[in-house]
Amino acid sequence: MEECAGLCGVGSSRGCRCRQQCQGPAETAAADGKPAPALAPAEKHVEADAAAGCCAGSGGIASPMRPPRCSLQDLPAEMLVEILASLPGTDLLSLAQVCTKFHRILHTDSIWRRRCRDEYGIRENLQNLETIGMSYREVYAKLFPYRHTLGLWQLDTEHYRTLLNVVVDGLCITGWTYGPSLNTHVDGPLQFEPSFRIRLTERKSAAAECLEGRISRPHSRHVQIQKGRLTLQCNETDHRKDLTMRLREERGLVLVYAQEDRYQYDCLAYRRLYLPPRHPDDLIRPGLFQGNYDPFGLKIVMLSFHGKYARVTKVTGDSIGMLEIHLMRRIQLPDGEFFHNLNELSRVVQEIDKQVIREREQQQQQEDGTEESQGHGWQSPAQPSVGESGAAASEEQPVPFVLPVGVRSRDQNYPRTCRMCFYAVDTVTLTGLAYRGRFPGVFILFDENHLGFIWQELKYFILFGRVQNTFQNVEAPSPQAFLEMLKDIQSGPPGRSSLQI
Repeated sequence: MEECAGLCGVGSSRGCRCRQQCQGPAETAAADGKPAPALAPAEKHVEADAAAGCCAGSGGIASPMRPPRCSLQDLPAEMLVEILASLPGTDLLSLAQVCTKFHRILHTDSIWRRRCRDEYGIRENLQNLETIGMSYREVYAKLFPYRHTLGLWQLDTEHYRTLLNVVVDGLCITGWTYGPSLNTHVDGPLQFEPSFRIRLTERKSAAAECLEGRISRPHSRHVQIQKGRLTLQCNETDHRKDLTMRLREERGLVLVYAQEDRYQYDCLAYRRLYLPPRHPDDLIRPGLFQGNYDPFGLKIVMLSFHGKYARVTKVTGDSIGMLEIHLMRRIQLPDGEFFHNLNELSRVVQEIDKQVIREREQQQQQEDGTEESQGHGWQSPAQPSVGESGAAASEEQPVPFVLPVGVRSRDQNYPRTCRMCFYAVDTVTLTGLAYRGRFPGVFILFDENHLGFIWQELKYFILFGRVQNTFQNVEAPSPQAFLEMLKDIQSGPPGRSSLQI
């Protein structure tokens, strides 16, 4: 009480003024001999808060005072700029409507400069923008309607499938079409050619222009995105004949035969292509690889992991299909090196294949005709691998590798050592034809960047090399979205029933 008296400025004989001020109506009335008035719940809450904080630091039993509430609007403008610059642009559009202060601060160009850099990769300096009389805020506003077009797309057709990579290129949005090459090794970079461009420097609304062809000048092209499909419609088609002639000169008649039908359409539709997510238990890093399948040039495939299985899905070319790798069925190599005798290798593959077919038939009977058997269930990539782990694959000692006698290949420049081999099955469906096939064989893991597959029946070897190009805006929003994309690739174009292998 003495300490409290010193703080309150009164002696102990008169009592604590703080205590008197903290007395509620009930205590005051009792001291005066009057009945205490009833308190509303809100008044009781206020009185309790006052009583808890009035004697803070006085040595009494009361709890310390609550810190004063601080609003985001009370922060200095410099700090608000730093905070708002780290938020996605979609959130900033909503914050601009909260209050006048946020609306004013969000006109700071450094905020939109960071958003343009982080979301779209734009690294133009402010001086270049000032020269053309634009701000980063205006650039972001021009990009915003086209944000869903950025990323990788697969041509949705029953003929030859290609890739379209839509990126922000300086102050333009450019669509680059992948063109397969006949003479490029699997370790070479992908070759892209410009398809369309959207200039963001125009003061009026941005318009797309077609860049295909070498004779006709750039002309208007309509770009539309709806329900995960990107549509490109060209107002002029004469330049496509010129494009076919150029393909004949650069890539030969064989490749043009596969691609010529694609340029007969005025409207091209593409489907979204996500890259597979990565998990610690994956044998190697998943992603895009290119392989030398046939005379039509290199084709792009996608490696992904699904629990007990890995899949190599074809994303370009004139066929659809999937190489399914059974990670639980590893093939042991005799004498610490790969098979020299093709007959011995074929015998091992046939024995495993018969066992897989028998187990699949048994499971189908147990499931009463369920379409998805154990070998073809689409498991979530988030599910850990049951077989070898990524650490085990990296620590595996390489063994000498040479193709068995009698196995053909278009690429003799393959790695001379390998780490692991697994039983695998390649399923092929030629688009536009009623052909489908199932080819068991051996999947070969050479290293982090090279894969291989030997078709046991066809006696043919395919080498895959990792695509070294980097891509932006290719992350799937969820594991389920990635699985749905894989099913979409296997189903073929809309309106066509998929061929079940």
